[in-house]
Amino acid sequence: MTEVDLPAPVLHAPRRPHVDVTELRRDLESRVDGEVRFDEGTRAAYSTDASNFRQVPIGVVVPRSVEAGVEAVAVCREHGAPLLSRGGGTSLAGQCTNEAVMIDWAKYCNRLLHVDTERRTCVVEPGIVLDVLNGRLERHGLRYGPEPATHPNCTIGGMIGNNSCGATAQRAGKVVDNIAGLEVLLHDGTRFWCGETDDEEYAAIERRGDRRAAVYRSLRRLRERYAEEIRARYPDIPRRVSGYNLDSLLPEHNFDVAGLLVGSESTLVTVLRAELELIPVLPARTLVVLGFDGIAAAGDAVPAVLPHEPIALEGLDERLLTDEKIKHLNPLAREELPEGSGFLMVQFGAETSEECERAAHRMLTALGKSGDDPDVAFLDRPEREDELWRVREAGLGATAHVPGHRETWEGWEDSAVAPERLGDYLRDLERLFEEFGYADETAPSLYGHFGQGCVHTRIPFGLTDAEGVATYRRFLESAADLVASYGGSFSGEHGDGQTRGELLPRMFGPDIIRAFGELKAIFDPDDRMNPGKVVAPHRLDENLRLGASWTPHHDGEAYFHYPETGGSFVQAVNRCVGVGKCRQHSHEGGAVMCPSYQATMEEEHSTRGRSRLLFEMLAGHHDSPVVDGWRSTAVRDALDLCLACKGCKSDCPANVDMATYKAEFLAHHYEGRLRPRAHYALGWLPVVAAGVTGARLGRVVNAFTHAPLLPRLATAAAGLEHREIPLFAGETLRQWWRRRGTDRAGGARGSRPGSRPAGSRGTVMLWPDTFTNTFHPHIGRAAVELLEDAGWEVRMPEQTLCCGLTWISTGQLATAKKVLRRTIDALAEHLRSGGFVVGLEPSCTTVFRSDAADLLGSDDDVERLRKQTLTLAELLTEHTPDWTPPSLDGVHALAQVHCHQHAVLGWDADAELLSRAGARAERLDSGCCGLAGNFGFEAGHLEVSQACAESVLLPSARGAEPGTAILADGFSCRTQLHELDSGGREGVHLAELLARGLPGRRHSPSSAAAGVGAEAGRNDLEPGDRPRTPSPLARAAALAGTALVAGAVGTLAARLGSRAATRLTGRRTSRRTRGRTGR
Repeated sequence: MTEVDLPAPVLHAPRRPHVDVTELRRDLESRVDGEVRFDEGTRAAYSTDASNFRQVPIGVVVPRSVEAGVEAVAVCREHGAPLLSRGGGTSLAGQCTNEAVMIDWAKYCNRLLHVDTERRTCVVEPGIVLDVLNGRLERHGLRYGPEPATHPNCTIGGMIGNNSCGATAQRAGKVVDNIAGLEVLLHDGTRFWCGETDDEEYAAIERRGDRRAAVYRSLRRLRERYAEEIRARYPDIPRRVSGYNLDSLLPEHNFDVAGLLVGSESTLVTVLRAELELIPVLPARTLVVLGFDGIAAAGDAVPAVLPHEPIALEGLDERLLTDEKIKHLNPLAREELPEGSGFLMVQFGAETSEECERAAHRMLTALGKSGDDPDVAFLDRPEREDELWRVREAGLGATAHVPGHRETWEGWEDSAVAPERLGDYLRDLERLFEEFGYADETAPSLYGHFGQGCVHTRIPFGLTDAEGVATYRRFLESAADLVASYGGSFSGEHGDGQTRGELLPRMFGPDIIRAFGELKAIFDPDDRMNPGKVVAPHRLDENLRLGASWTPHHDGEAYFHYPETGGSFVQAVNRCVGVGKCRQHSHEGGAVMCPSYQATMEEEHSTRGRSRLLFEMLAGHHDSPVVDGWRSTAVRDALDLCLACKGCKSDCPANVDMATYKAEFLAHHYEGRLRPRAHYALGWLPVVAAGVTGARLGRVVNAFTHAPLLPRLATAAAGLEHREIPLFAGETLRQWWRRRGTDRAGGARGSRPGSRPAGSRGTVMLWPDTFTNTFHPHIGRAAVELLEDAGWEVRMPEQTLCCGLTWISTGQLATAKKVLRRTIDALAEHLRSGGFVVGLEPSCTTVFRSDAADLLGSDDDVERLRKQTLTLAELLTEHTPDWTPPSLDGVHALAQVHCHQHAVLGWDADAELLSRAGARAERLDSGCCGLAGNFGFEAGHLEVSQACAESVLLPSARGAEPGTAILADGFSCRTQLHELDSGGREGVHLAELLARGLPGRRHSPSSAAAGVGAEAGRNDLEPGDRPRTPSPLARAAALAGTALVAGAVGTLAARLGSRAATRLTGRRTSRRTRGRTGR
């Protein structure tokens, strides 16, 4: 084969080649073992990464193997289609968006293939997630060194494409410093392994005379032509990530072709496998935080810290902490910081804690400080260190969409200079902010990897109007000149993509830019690999996700008020910054988000993917793949598997609230037309339950729904999964309460040490939610006994009321508003007197604490409801401090925290109460149970529902030691444990567990916990209160009589439902409107 000529670099703006999309799709589907997706939903979900840019892809291929990926490249080559490999999709410079066929490696090509502990290397496929890899390497005492802040969800392939770094690069270096070899595929089908190449290996390659040999000869010629210019122009700093790694070809780097290809952003080759160099895990770590008068002063101190060889050296400023405080992020960690307005986080690692502490004290001595100084925080407990690292890692999301602040954007978010010049650079950068009008009372935060001179920030660019975009361009040009004057790099971590590609001549000069073009021609002469990035780049102000031409529709029509975005649904959807935390693979740290992604590994079923579809639904761009607005079936299908768990409301650093967005969408999507049957069956459950129990038909309905064959017919008719239908209790909580009357003797025990006479503390309103009242009234009774033991007088609403949860979750928002307003009006007198409302069901309590204000707006009564609604644990800890709870000594409890409690209410009060009672409580990192209210009952959701439960919850229940209580305050969580394979373990509510320690109870807390949880607790109650499984005779009678009574029961149920609906919503439903909602 002849040697490849080096054509002049392509300087014209890239143009998308003509591709017959129909033929391309047909061939991909017939030849590739994988998922081939050209539908509007997929293309919308993949149209942006975490950057300011947007390009709708031709289609997406999800190969089931590396070989299938190779075949996909071959098909694209035959059709002349551009290509782009995608990892976690968290790129911040636009390198992961293009009008190309995207290959998503993350779902299937994610294996750890080999570990060599002696050489400290491993071989992986490109889709493996960094945290997953390091988790599998842990037993070998090894890990992969570079660790970006997105480590829970970024893939190794994406890290290779970006030349990623992270805080650990202080010890380990960039990805290019930790690569032993790459298996790569060129667009023309050439495939080979590459790495460092000595003269002997080079000669052997050259003798083959094939395409690889031609590539290597051309690379050597390129090196010879530009070696001196490379040495002169490439910045000698730790964090030079901009540009291609031409320096890896120099003799001093052993002609490292793998190193050359690292950081090439999918513009040269497709990475198929990688051999990684690993580092030992350091068993001991110590963190020291130093406070300074401002962030620039912290930068000045970096050179004095570096000689002490920390394994991480990070900087953060007071503005970042303020942003996190406003967004209620990491409150405990912020309290650990010393005095100051700029901080350095200095971490030392070694084999022993003593070695770490000695190194830390040596540094403090050299700086003239001690661990007792007010501007020094010395942390040597891993949990405290982890909390502070979360403050730093939350930076990207925490500084985005801060209430009351201007919107901030990436674009100049990772510039780097020599650490010795960092302080001066920070001052100059702040002056540049002032010059361009970006420095006011909400000036950009400055933080980053200060030990290597890398600075992160988000800047309030005005990216929605022509003047703002023009200013954005002028700022980037000035900032590029500033960094070049410091001998720095435009990118110290995130790569060039489209943000910085156009600016590279200002850093490298014309000769190196020419060399980049020649390198591109060697590997990709047809410009099919991620065109428009690095070489012949798109302009930095085109293909913007927003931009001056962005004109979204559908604003001003929302049901919810969206107070954090000024009432704008559009701005709410735009909260997603693409950081991809919703794609993490575990629930480490108690995180819930995002259960549907973890079950499916699908971008469309992540919070980010759904946000992207909603963004496209707004039709702000002429080429949006979603063209039918609120009626979009693509958006509906993506939201269908959203469990509405609200995990993203707290776990997402940008506070995306997909449960609210889903309800908003469903309200508009089904407006004026029939809904799925499940929406009526589950959305109107409070009405049905009130009708059934009000007519004392619970046992009849139980027999009907548990007779042979009938449950399957009933669930199919209602559009539900075939699962066990919960049993109605023989007596509801409200019926028991009325029967109990004014007799409070059971609560005014007085004989137990620590108890108080009922009513001595005041009055509380116990909220009888539908689930507690109708299905599990024993929980409400236990709560009454506890509250009275603690000295509270308990009341319940005299009227039949509802929080509206089921209508909210099914998007029947017009009805939900009426239900909520009627409820608040009924509670107004109690709330205005300062009385508390105590909730037992976390999802219903969350409506009062959060959804009510979002749905109705924050009037005085709604605000009182929000502030005065408490969980049982909150009341008994924060407002009953001198009460001694019943003893739970010897009880071990595993706590399944309800998703809504995690997201809105918090579990700290529960943990404190259990501790005060003497229990040993362990919170499961289990995420959502998978039932999630109506979700797990709706047809088509069973598989995902079960997968969520099997991730942690069910295995933990099955593996729990005998005698362990499974705490589950949520009705959904207890139902999931009851119905699925939990090893016979039932969930128990906090109220039940505590009440068993009260005098007069048959079971001690430990014996009840050792039994079957809730079922053991129900033995304390009167026979009429317990739900009963129908006897075989009752089931047979129900089956035999079904045909005769179906019509009568239907008529009766309709009448009962009508009466109950009137009580709950305050309005009558006519035959024409019954069961339907509208605006």
